[in-house]
Amino acid sequence: MGTDFWEISLFLLAAIQFAAMGAAAIHALLTKSDERAAAGWVGFIILVPFLGWIVYLMFGVNRIQRRARELRGEKQDLFLLEPPEHGERRPRDSGLHLPALESLARLGQRILPESFEPGNSVRLLLNGDEAYPVMLDMIARAERSIAISTYILNNDRAGRQFVEALSDAMARGVRVRLLIDGVGSWYSRPSIIPLLEERGINYARFLHSFMPWRMPYLNMRNHQKIMVVDGRHGFTGGMNIAEGNLHASNPKKPIRDCHFQVEGPAVAHLMHTFAYEWNFTTDEILEGEDWFPEIEPAGEVIARGLPAGPDMGLNPIRWTLLGALAEAQSSIRILTPYFIPDATLRTNLSLAAMRGVIVDIVLPEKSNLRFCDWAATPGLEWLARSGCRIWKTGAPFDHSKMMTVDGIWATIGSANWDDRSLRLNFEFNLECYGASFAGALDDMIVRRISTARPVSQEELAGRSLPVRMRDAFFRLASPYL
Repeated sequence: MGTDFWEISLFLLAAIQFAAMGAAAIHALLTKSDERAAAGWVGFIILVPFLGWIVYLMFGVNRIQRRARELRGEKQDLFLLEPPEHGERRPRDSGLHLPALESLARLGQRILPESFEPGNSVRLLLNGDEAYPVMLDMIARAERSIAISTYILNNDRAGRQFVEALSDAMARGVRVRLLIDGVGSWYSRPSIIPLLEERGINYARFLHSFMPWRMPYLNMRNHQKIMVVDGRHGFTGGMNIAEGNLHASNPKKPIRDCHFQVEGPAVAHLMHTFAYEWNFTTDEILEGEDWFPEIEPAGEVIARGLPAGPDMGLNPIRWTLLGALAEAQSSIRILTPYFIPDATLRTNLSLAAMRGVIVDIVLPEKSNLRFCDWAATPGLEWLARSGCRIWKTGAPFDHSKMMTVDGIWATIGSANWDDRSLRLNFEFNLECYGASFAGALDDMIVRRISTARPVSQEELAGRSLPVRMRDAFFRLASPYL
Protein backbone atom coordinates (compact mmCIF):
# COMPACT_ATOMS: atom_id res chain seq x y z
CA MET A 1 0.00 0.00 0.00
CA GLY A 2 2.84 2.37 0.94
CA THR A 3 4.69 1.61 -2.28
CA ASP A 4 1.58 2.24 -4.39
CA PHE A 5 0.97 5.56 -2.59
CA TRP A 6 4.49 6.82 -3.28
CA GLU A 7 4.35 5.69 -6.90
CA ILE A 8 1.05 7.50 -7.43
CA SER A 9 2.37 10.60 -5.64
CA LEU A 10 5.52 10.68 -7.73
CA PHE A 11 3.46 10.22 -10.89
CA LEU A 12 1.16 13.10 -9.92
CA LEU A 13 4.11 15.34 -9.06
CA ALA A 14 5.75 14.55 -12.38
CA ALA A 15 2.50 15.24 -14.22
CA ILE A 16 2.08 18.57 -12.43
CA GLN A 17 5.70 19.50 -13.18
CA PHE A 18 5.49 18.70 -16.89
CA ALA A 19 2.07 20.32 -17.34
CA ALA A 20 3.03 23.50 -15.48
CA MET A 21 6.47 23.61 -17.10
CA GLY A 22 4.94 23.26 -20.57
CA ALA A 23 2.26 25.88 -19.93
CA ALA A 24 4.75 28.37 -18.48
CA ALA A 25 7.24 27.82 -21.31
CA ILE A 26 4.54 28.29 -23.95
CA HIS A 27 3.32 31.45 -22.21
CA ALA A 28 6.87 32.86 -22.17
CA LEU A 29 7.35 32.05 -25.86
CA LEU A 30 4.07 33.71 -26.86
CA THR A 31 4.19 36.82 -24.67
CA LYS A 32 7.83 37.90 -24.37
CA SER A 33 8.68 40.30 -27.19
CA ASP A 34 12.38 40.24 -26.33
CA GLU A 35 13.93 37.01 -27.63
CA ARG A 36 16.62 36.99 -24.96
CA ALA A 37 14.03 37.32 -22.19
CA ALA A 38 11.97 34.53 -23.74
CA ALA A 39 15.00 32.24 -24.06
CA GLY A 40 16.14 33.01 -20.51
CA TRP A 41 12.75 32.27 -18.99
CA VAL A 42 12.23 29.09 -21.02
CA GLY A 43 15.65 27.82 -20.00
CA PHE A 44 15.02 28.63 -16.36
CA ILE A 45 11.58 26.98 -16.42
CA ILE A 46 12.93 23.78 -17.96
CA LEU A 47 16.22 23.48 -16.09
CA VAL A 48 14.92 24.28 -12.58
CA PRO A 49 12.17 21.77 -11.70
CA PHE A 50 9.12 23.21 -9.90
CA LEU A 51 10.92 26.36 -8.77
CA GLY A 52 11.34 27.50 -12.39
CA TRP A 53 7.68 27.77 -13.31
CA ILE A 54 6.70 28.98 -9.83
CA VAL A 55 9.17 31.88 -10.06
CA TYR A 56 7.94 32.62 -13.59
CA LEU A 57 4.32 32.81 -12.41
CA MET A 58 5.34 35.16 -9.60
CA PHE A 59 7.72 37.47 -11.47
CA GLY A 60 7.68 36.67 -15.18
CA VAL A 61 4.03 37.25 -16.04
CA ASN A 62 3.20 40.86 -16.83
CA ARG A 63 -0.10 41.43 -15.06
CA ILE A 64 0.06 45.22 -15.12
CA GLN A 65 -1.50 45.82 -18.55
CA ARG A 66 -4.15 43.17 -18.07
CA ARG A 67 -5.04 44.48 -14.61
CA ALA A 68 -5.19 48.06 -15.88
CA ARG A 69 -7.52 47.06 -18.71
CA GLU A 70 -9.71 45.10 -16.31
CA LEU A 71 -9.98 48.14 -14.03
CA ARG A 72 -10.79 50.43 -16.96
CA GLY A 73 -13.40 48.01 -18.31
CA GLU A 74 -15.82 49.64 -20.71
CA LYS A 75 -14.47 53.07 -19.83
CA GLN A 76 -11.32 52.35 -21.85
CA ASP A 77 -13.24 53.38 -24.95
CA LEU A 78 -14.32 56.71 -23.43
CA PHE A 79 -10.91 58.34 -23.80
CA LEU A 80 -11.55 61.19 -26.21
CA LEU A 81 -9.55 64.32 -26.65
CA GLU A 82 -12.48 65.46 -28.72
CA PRO A 83 -15.50 66.68 -26.71
CA PRO A 84 -17.87 63.71 -26.14
CA GLU A 85 -20.55 65.12 -28.39
CA HIS A 86 -18.17 65.47 -31.32
CA GLY A 87 -18.18 61.78 -32.13
CA GLU A 88 -15.42 59.24 -32.47
CA ARG A 89 -11.75 60.12 -32.26
CA ARG A 90 -10.05 60.14 -35.63
CA PRO A 91 -6.59 60.86 -36.99
CA ARG A 92 -6.12 64.21 -38.67
CA ASP A 93 -3.50 65.90 -40.76
CA SER A 94 -0.83 67.10 -38.34
CA GLY A 95 -1.05 70.64 -39.69
CA LEU A 96 2.70 70.99 -39.24
CA HIS A 97 4.96 72.26 -41.96
CA LEU A 98 8.35 71.99 -40.32
CA PRO A 99 10.65 70.16 -42.77
CA ALA A 100 13.18 69.24 -40.07
CA LEU A 101 10.63 67.46 -37.86
CA GLU A 102 7.57 66.90 -40.05
CA SER A 103 8.19 63.13 -40.09
CA LEU A 104 8.19 63.17 -36.27
CA ALA A 105 4.76 64.81 -36.35
CA ARG A 106 3.52 62.12 -38.75
CA LEU A 107 4.91 59.43 -36.47
CA GLY A 108 3.23 61.12 -33.52
CA GLN A 109 -0.18 60.80 -35.10
CA ARG A 110 0.39 57.14 -35.80
CA ILE A 111 1.26 56.67 -32.13
CA LEU A 112 -1.73 58.67 -30.86
CA PRO A 113 -4.19 59.88 -33.51
CA GLU A 114 -5.02 63.23 -31.97
CA SER A 115 -4.62 66.60 -33.61
CA PHE A 116 -1.78 69.03 -33.06
CA GLU A 117 -3.32 72.30 -31.95
CA PRO A 118 -1.73 75.54 -33.20
CA GLY A 119 -2.03 78.86 -31.39
CA ASN A 120 -0.86 78.04 -27.88
CA SER A 121 1.16 79.90 -25.28
CA VAL A 122 3.27 77.80 -22.87
CA ARG A 123 4.93 79.74 -20.06
CA LEU A 124 7.71 78.32 -17.89
CA LEU A 125 7.24 78.77 -14.12
CA LEU A 126 10.18 78.02 -11.83
CA ASN A 127 9.52 76.37 -8.47
CA GLY A 128 6.46 76.87 -6.35
CA ASP A 129 7.52 80.48 -5.76
CA GLU A 130 6.50 81.32 -9.32
CA ALA A 131 3.95 78.59 -10.06
CA TYR A 132 1.74 78.57 -6.95
CA PRO A 133 0.88 82.29 -6.88
CA VAL A 134 -0.17 82.18 -10.55
CA MET A 135 -2.23 79.02 -9.98
CA LEU A 136 -3.85 80.39 -6.83
CA ASP A 137 -4.65 83.68 -8.56
CA MET A 138 -6.29 81.76 -11.39
CA ILE A 139 -8.35 79.79 -8.86
CA ALA A 140 -9.38 83.07 -7.19
CA ARG A 141 -10.58 84.40 -10.55
CA ALA A 142 -12.41 81.21 -11.57
CA GLU A 143 -16.02 81.78 -12.61
CA ARG A 144 -17.33 78.38 -13.70
CA SER A 145 -15.07 75.39 -13.05
CA ILE A 146 -11.78 74.15 -11.59
CA ALA A 147 -10.25 70.74 -12.30
CA ILE A 148 -7.06 69.63 -10.53
CA SER A 149 -5.24 66.32 -10.75
CA THR A 150 -2.11 65.85 -8.63
CA TYR A 151 -0.06 62.97 -7.36
CA ILE A 152 0.76 64.65 -4.04
CA LEU A 153 -1.18 67.31 -2.13
CA ASN A 154 0.62 67.70 1.17
CA ASN A 155 -0.95 68.87 4.39
CA ASP A 156 1.46 71.80 4.77
CA ARG A 157 1.46 75.53 4.07
CA ALA A 158 1.33 75.03 0.30
CA GLY A 159 -1.38 72.38 0.38
CA ARG A 160 -3.57 74.33 2.80
CA GLN A 161 -3.35 77.43 0.58
CA PHE A 162 -4.84 75.44 -2.29
CA VAL A 163 -7.53 73.92 -0.09
CA GLU A 164 -8.61 77.35 1.17
CA ALA A 165 -8.61 78.76 -2.37
CA LEU A 166 -10.76 75.86 -3.60
CA SER A 167 -13.10 76.28 -0.64
CA ASP A 168 -13.54 79.97 -1.47
CA ALA A 169 -14.21 79.11 -5.11
CA MET A 170 -16.91 76.62 -4.16
CA ALA A 171 -18.50 79.26 -1.93
CA ARG A 172 -18.74 81.47 -5.05
CA GLY A 173 -20.57 78.70 -6.90
CA VAL A 174 -17.61 77.44 -8.93
CA ARG A 175 -17.72 73.72 -9.78
CA VAL A 176 -14.60 72.12 -8.27
CA ARG A 177 -13.21 68.65 -8.97
CA LEU A 178 -10.00 67.54 -7.24
CA LEU A 179 -8.36 64.18 -8.06
CA ILE A 180 -5.52 62.94 -5.84
CA ASP A 181 -3.66 59.69 -6.30
CA GLY A 182 -4.58 57.05 -3.74
CA VAL A 183 -0.96 56.44 -2.73
CA GLY A 184 0.16 60.06 -3.12
CA SER A 185 -2.53 61.14 -0.64
CA TRP A 186 -0.57 59.40 2.13
CA TYR A 187 2.70 61.24 1.57
CA SER A 188 2.10 63.75 4.37
CA ARG A 189 1.26 62.97 7.96
CA PRO A 190 -1.40 63.83 8.86
CA SER A 191 -3.07 63.47 5.48
CA ILE A 192 -4.85 66.42 3.90
CA ILE A 193 -7.99 64.32 3.34
CA PRO A 194 -9.72 65.30 6.64
CA LEU A 195 -9.22 68.98 5.79
CA LEU A 196 -10.73 68.45 2.32
CA GLU A 197 -13.77 66.84 3.92
CA GLU A 198 -14.05 69.57 6.54
CA ARG A 199 -14.05 72.24 3.80
CA GLY A 200 -16.50 70.27 1.67
CA ILE A 201 -14.14 70.01 -1.33
CA ASN A 202 -15.40 67.72 -4.07
CA TYR A 203 -12.44 65.34 -4.23
CA ALA A 204 -11.70 61.73 -5.17
CA ARG A 205 -8.73 59.41 -4.74
CA PHE A 206 -7.48 57.48 -7.75
CA LEU A 207 -7.32 53.69 -7.14
CA HIS A 208 -7.36 54.21 -3.42
CA SER A 209 -7.00 51.16 -1.22
CA PHE A 210 -6.74 50.74 2.54
CA MET A 211 -4.27 47.94 1.80
CA PRO A 212 -1.45 49.82 0.02
CA TRP A 213 0.79 46.76 -0.06
CA ARG A 214 -1.50 45.15 -2.63
CA MET A 215 0.59 44.94 -5.79
CA PRO A 216 -2.12 46.13 -8.24
CA TYR A 217 -2.35 49.38 -6.31
CA LEU A 218 1.35 50.00 -5.72
CA ASN A 219 1.61 50.18 -9.49
CA MET A 220 -0.76 51.99 -11.85
CA ARG A 221 -0.54 55.29 -10.00
CA ASN A 222 -2.05 58.48 -11.42
CA HIS A 223 1.11 60.58 -11.63
CA GLN A 224 -0.47 63.31 -13.80
CA LYS A 225 -0.29 66.98 -12.81
CA ILE A 226 -3.10 68.92 -14.46
CA MET A 227 -5.05 72.02 -13.51
CA VAL A 228 -7.69 73.65 -15.71
CA VAL A 229 -9.74 76.71 -14.77
CA ASP A 230 -12.98 77.55 -16.61
CA GLY A 231 -11.93 75.08 -19.32
CA ARG A 232 -9.60 77.73 -20.79
CA HIS A 233 -6.57 78.18 -18.55
CA GLY A 234 -4.30 75.22 -18.01
CA PHE A 235 -1.28 74.21 -15.97
CA THR A 236 0.79 71.06 -16.30
CA GLY A 237 4.28 69.79 -15.64
CA GLY A 238 5.93 67.72 -12.96
CA MET A 239 5.34 69.75 -9.81
CA ASN A 240 3.37 68.38 -6.90
CA ILE A 241 1.73 70.65 -4.30
CA ALA A 242 4.13 70.70 -1.37
CA GLU A 243 5.95 73.29 0.73
CA GLY A 244 9.32 71.97 -0.42
CA ASN A 245 8.74 73.82 -3.70
CA LEU A 246 8.50 77.18 -1.91
CA HIS A 247 12.15 78.17 -1.65
CA ALA A 248 11.38 81.58 -0.17
CA SER A 249 10.06 79.91 2.98
CA ASN A 250 13.35 78.01 3.53
CA PRO A 251 11.82 74.51 3.73
CA LYS A 252 13.74 71.68 5.39
CA LYS A 253 13.90 69.73 2.14
CA PRO A 254 13.81 72.22 -0.76
CA ILE A 255 12.96 70.92 -4.24
CA ARG A 256 13.72 72.59 -7.56
CA ASP A 257 10.98 72.04 -10.11
CA CYS A 258 9.24 73.48 -13.15
CA HIS A 259 5.60 73.91 -14.04
CA PHE A 260 3.94 75.40 -17.10
CA GLN A 261 0.99 77.69 -17.72
CA VAL A 262 -0.84 76.75 -20.93
CA GLU A 263 -3.21 79.01 -22.85
CA GLY A 264 -4.88 78.15 -26.15
CA PRO A 265 -6.66 75.20 -27.76
CA ALA A 266 -4.29 72.60 -26.28
CA VAL A 267 -5.87 73.28 -22.87
CA ALA A 268 -8.76 71.09 -24.06
CA HIS A 269 -6.34 68.15 -24.15
CA LEU A 270 -5.55 68.72 -20.47
CA MET A 271 -9.24 68.97 -19.64
CA HIS A 272 -10.23 65.82 -21.51
CA THR A 273 -7.47 63.83 -19.87
CA PHE A 274 -8.69 65.00 -16.47
CA ALA A 275 -12.32 64.29 -17.37
CA TYR A 276 -11.45 60.75 -18.41
CA GLU A 277 -9.63 59.96 -15.17
CA TRP A 278 -12.35 61.64 -13.11
CA ASN A 279 -15.03 59.59 -14.84
CA PHE A 280 -13.03 56.40 -14.27
CA THR A 281 -12.68 57.22 -10.56
CA THR A 282 -16.15 58.60 -9.79
CA ASP A 283 -18.45 57.67 -12.74
CA GLU A 284 -19.29 61.37 -13.17
CA ILE A 285 -19.16 62.66 -16.75
CA LEU A 286 -17.90 66.22 -17.07
CA GLU A 287 -19.38 67.93 -20.10
CA GLY A 288 -20.78 71.21 -21.32
CA GLU A 289 -19.52 74.77 -21.58
CA ASP A 290 -18.33 74.92 -17.99
CA TRP A 291 -15.67 72.35 -18.77
CA PHE A 292 -15.30 72.49 -22.57
CA PRO A 293 -15.77 76.01 -23.93
CA GLU A 294 -14.52 77.23 -27.28
CA ILE A 295 -10.90 78.37 -26.88
CA GLU A 296 -9.27 81.10 -28.93
CA PRO A 297 -5.63 80.99 -30.09
CA ALA A 298 -3.20 82.53 -27.61
CA GLY A 299 0.32 82.06 -28.96
CA GLU A 300 2.63 80.44 -31.49
CA VAL A 301 3.30 77.02 -29.98
CA ILE A 302 1.86 73.95 -31.71
CA ALA A 303 1.01 71.42 -29.02
CA ARG A 304 -0.97 68.35 -28.12
CA GLY A 305 -1.46 66.22 -25.05
CA LEU A 306 0.17 62.83 -24.60
CA PRO A 307 -1.77 60.86 -21.99
CA ALA A 308 -0.27 57.44 -21.31
CA GLY A 309 -0.91 54.46 -19.09
CA PRO A 310 -0.46 50.71 -18.69
CA ASP A 311 -3.87 50.08 -20.27
CA MET A 312 -2.52 51.25 -23.65
CA GLY A 313 -0.90 48.83 -26.07
CA LEU A 314 1.79 51.34 -27.03
CA ASN A 315 2.81 53.92 -24.46
CA PRO A 316 2.50 57.23 -26.39
CA ILE A 317 5.10 59.06 -24.29
CA ARG A 318 7.73 56.32 -24.62
CA TRP A 319 7.20 55.95 -28.37
CA THR A 320 7.27 59.71 -28.86
CA LEU A 321 10.60 59.86 -27.03
CA LEU A 322 11.95 57.12 -29.31
CA GLY A 323 10.75 58.99 -32.38
CA ALA A 324 12.33 62.26 -31.21
CA LEU A 325 15.67 60.53 -30.53
CA ALA A 326 15.63 59.04 -34.03
CA GLU A 327 14.82 62.37 -35.70
CA ALA A 328 17.28 64.57 -33.81
CA GLN A 329 19.90 66.21 -36.01
CA SER A 330 21.87 68.59 -33.80
CA SER A 331 20.94 68.46 -30.11
CA ILE A 332 19.08 66.49 -27.47
CA ARG A 333 18.77 67.88 -23.96
CA ILE A 334 17.17 65.90 -21.15
CA LEU A 335 16.47 67.15 -17.64
CA THR A 336 14.96 64.54 -15.34
CA PRO A 337 15.11 63.52 -11.66
CA TYR A 338 15.07 59.76 -12.30
CA PHE A 339 16.87 58.25 -15.27
CA ILE A 340 16.59 54.48 -15.69
CA PRO A 341 15.66 54.11 -19.38
CA ASP A 342 15.14 50.64 -20.82
CA ALA A 343 17.59 49.06 -23.26
CA THR A 344 15.77 50.42 -26.34
CA LEU A 345 15.83 54.02 -25.11
CA ARG A 346 19.50 53.70 -24.08
CA THR A 347 20.39 52.30 -27.49
CA ASN A 348 18.66 55.17 -29.29
CA LEU A 349 20.42 57.73 -27.08
CA SER A 350 23.75 56.08 -27.88
CA LEU A 351 22.99 55.98 -31.59
CA ALA A 352 22.10 59.68 -31.59
CA ALA A 353 25.38 60.55 -29.88
CA MET A 354 27.36 58.38 -32.29
CA ARG A 355 25.63 60.13 -35.22
CA GLY A 356 27.12 63.38 -33.96
CA VAL A 357 24.09 64.74 -32.12
CA ILE A 358 25.03 66.56 -28.91
CA VAL A 359 23.25 64.64 -26.15
CA ASP A 360 23.13 66.28 -22.72
CA ILE A 361 21.58 64.36 -19.83
CA VAL A 362 21.19 66.46 -16.68
CA LEU A 363 20.48 64.61 -13.42
CA PRO A 364 20.56 65.46 -9.72
CA GLU A 365 23.72 64.53 -7.84
CA LYS A 366 21.49 62.92 -5.22
CA SER A 367 17.80 62.33 -5.72
CA ASN A 368 15.33 61.70 -2.93
CA LEU A 369 15.41 57.99 -3.88
CA ARG A 370 19.01 56.82 -3.57
CA PHE A 371 18.29 53.33 -4.89
CA CYS A 372 17.12 54.92 -8.14
CA ASP A 373 20.47 56.71 -8.42
CA TRP A 374 22.29 53.42 -7.89
CA ALA A 375 20.15 51.61 -10.46
CA ALA A 376 20.82 54.37 -13.01
CA THR A 377 24.62 54.30 -12.79
CA PRO A 378 25.40 51.18 -14.90
CA GLY A 379 23.41 52.61 -17.79
CA LEU A 380 25.18 55.97 -17.50
CA GLU A 381 28.55 54.27 -18.00
CA TRP A 382 27.38 52.81 -21.30
CA LEU A 383 25.90 56.13 -22.46
CA ALA A 384 29.07 58.06 -21.56
CA ARG A 385 31.12 55.57 -23.55
CA SER A 386 28.86 56.28 -26.56
CA GLY A 387 29.50 60.03 -26.35
CA CYS A 388 26.52 61.23 -24.31
CA ARG A 389 27.39 64.03 -21.89
CA ILE A 390 26.29 63.34 -18.33
CA TRP A 391 25.86 66.21 -15.87
CA LYS A 392 25.06 66.10 -12.14
CA THR A 393 23.49 69.12 -10.42
CA GLY A 394 24.00 69.83 -6.73
CA ALA A 395 21.44 70.55 -4.04
CA PRO A 396 18.62 71.26 -3.85
CA PHE A 397 17.20 68.15 -5.47
CA ASP A 398 15.97 68.95 -8.99
CA HIS A 399 12.61 67.35 -9.80
CA SER A 400 12.23 69.07 -13.21
CA LYS A 401 11.23 66.98 -16.24
CA MET A 402 11.70 68.10 -19.84
CA MET A 403 13.37 67.23 -23.12
CA THR A 404 14.22 69.33 -26.18
CA VAL A 405 15.35 68.37 -29.68
CA ASP A 406 17.11 70.63 -32.20
CA GLY A 407 15.87 73.77 -30.47
CA ILE A 408 12.38 73.42 -31.95
CA TRP A 409 10.66 70.44 -30.28
CA ALA A 410 10.02 69.80 -26.60
CA THR A 411 8.08 67.57 -24.28
CA ILE A 412 7.13 68.57 -20.75
CA GLY A 413 4.97 66.93 -18.13
CA SER A 414 4.86 64.31 -15.41
CA ALA A 415 6.78 61.40 -16.94
CA ASN A 416 10.25 60.39 -15.75
CA TRP A 417 12.75 58.37 -17.77
CA ASP A 418 12.02 55.07 -16.05
CA ASP A 419 9.75 52.07 -16.36
CA ARG A 420 7.47 53.29 -13.61
CA SER A 421 6.50 56.31 -15.72
CA LEU A 422 6.77 54.67 -19.15
CA ARG A 423 5.12 51.35 -18.30
CA LEU A 424 3.39 51.27 -14.91
CA ASN A 425 1.88 54.72 -14.18
CA PHE A 426 -0.72 56.97 -15.76
CA GLU A 427 1.11 60.07 -16.98
CA PHE A 428 0.49 63.22 -19.00
CA ASN A 429 3.02 65.08 -21.16
CA LEU A 430 2.60 67.97 -23.54
CA GLU A 431 4.34 67.69 -26.91
CA CYS A 432 5.32 71.14 -28.21
CA TYR A 433 6.68 72.53 -31.49
CA GLY A 434 8.04 76.06 -31.41
CA ALA A 435 11.52 77.55 -31.59
CA SER A 436 10.84 80.26 -29.01
CA PHE A 437 9.49 77.88 -26.37
CA ALA A 438 12.02 75.10 -27.01
CA GLY A 439 14.76 77.73 -27.02
CA ALA A 440 13.65 79.00 -23.61
CA LEU A 441 13.85 75.46 -22.23
CA ASP A 442 17.28 75.00 -23.80
CA ASP A 443 18.45 78.21 -22.13
CA MET A 444 17.23 76.97 -18.76
CA ILE A 445 18.90 73.57 -19.18
CA VAL A 446 22.15 75.26 -20.22
CA ARG A 447 21.98 77.36 -17.04
CA ARG A 448 21.59 74.13 -15.06
CA ILE A 449 24.61 72.68 -16.86
CA SER A 450 26.70 75.77 -16.11
CA THR A 451 26.54 74.96 -12.39
CA ALA A 452 26.65 71.18 -12.76
CA ARG A 453 29.66 68.88 -12.76
CA PRO A 454 30.44 66.61 -15.71
CA VAL A 455 30.47 62.88 -15.05
CA SER A 456 33.13 61.18 -17.15
CA GLN A 457 33.31 57.65 -18.45
CA GLU A 458 36.51 57.20 -16.44
CA GLU A 459 34.73 58.16 -13.21
CA LEU A 460 31.90 55.74 -13.88
CA ALA A 461 34.25 52.91 -14.87
CA GLY A 462 36.45 53.52 -11.84
CA ARG A 463 33.84 52.71 -9.22
CA SER A 464 34.98 50.21 -6.61
CA LEU A 465 33.85 46.60 -6.83
CA PRO A 466 31.42 46.86 -3.86
CA VAL A 467 29.83 49.96 -5.40
CA ARG A 468 29.55 48.29 -8.82
CA MET A 469 27.94 45.24 -7.22
CA ARG A 470 25.47 47.44 -5.33
CA ASP A 471 24.55 49.35 -8.49
CA ALA A 472 24.20 46.14 -10.53
CA PHE A 473 21.94 44.63 -7.87
CA PHE A 474 19.57 47.61 -7.90
CA ARG A 475 19.72 47.64 -11.69
CA LEU A 476 17.98 44.25 -11.62
CA ALA A 477 14.99 45.90 -9.94
CA SER A 478 14.83 48.78 -12.44
CA PRO A 479 11.57 47.58 -14.11
CA TYR A 480 9.79 48.24 -10.82
CA LEU A 481 11.60 51.37 -9.51
